[in-house]
Amino acid sequence: MITSLGNFLRKLRFEKGEVLKDMAEKLGVTVSFLSAVENGKKRMPGHWNSKICELYNLNYNERELLTKAIADTEDSIELNFSGVSNQNRELAVSFARKFSELDNDELEQLRKLLRGGK
Repeated sequence: MITSLGNFLRKLRFEKGEVLKDMAEKLGVTVSFLSAVENGKKRMPGHWNSKICELYNLNYNERELLTKAIADTEDSIELNFSGVSNQNRELAVSFARKFSELDNDELEQLRKLLRGGK
């Protein structure tokens, strides 16, 4: 079954006049692996988010759509803490633990803050 991420990637390829093979080559993977990611059979490698943004010169709105598609597709997200201070690492872990307890108003405040608003 195609995922939100798969829909995003297919639409992106179509808009750029590419086929599955073209995108797979750009990402350095096999066609079958990319297809499996699109169909939810394999997890998308974490570095693909920034790589796709760079390869396809995605604007802000496209980046937001990609991020949403990834979030819709993933049940869990892996974070890389290399080079991150212990204080920031603890903050991220604390946030993850409390995330499911946040109400809609608190989540909206966080969204605004992360998008640069107050």
